[in-house]
Amino acid sequence: MPLMDLTLPQGTLDAEARAALVDELSTVLLRAERAPDTAFFRSITWTHVHELPATDVLAAGRPVDRPIVRLDVTTPEGALSDRRRAELIAEATRVIREAVGLGDDEAMRVWILCHEVREGSWGAGGQVVRFEMLREWAAAERSETATA
Repeated sequence: MPLMDLTLPQGTLDAEARAALVDELSTVLLRAERAPDTAFFRSITWTHVHELPATDVLAAGRPVDRPIVRLDVTTPEGALSDRRRAELIAEATRVIREAVGLGDDEAMRVWILCHEVREGSWGAGGQVVRFEMLREWAAAERSETATA
């Protein structure tokens, strides 16, 4: 049940490129979590895109001349080990850089902030969702995929 908030200057991407980026970020996050890349797990991987007016995206107090992008990733506690978090950050940075046209030397224009929700503090469908529930769902999805 990851949640991503992608913030970038308005006009950085057209609708098609934005949709492709969000799809690729979902793939990157599911891969880092080792969750099955199925319709169900994609349906609970949400992304909120925040496009700010260019005049409201500043560095050193001035509007930026090249995009700066922030990706906030919120996952349940235990979903990402340190190694998997590093994998997520590296891949998400690459995907964002390529999508918005930033060069290798501009990687510092992409910030990834990872947040974990403490076990027992995530709710959905009117109930507390525990990490073990997600593991059971993933196992069931893997089993369905293997038998299909």
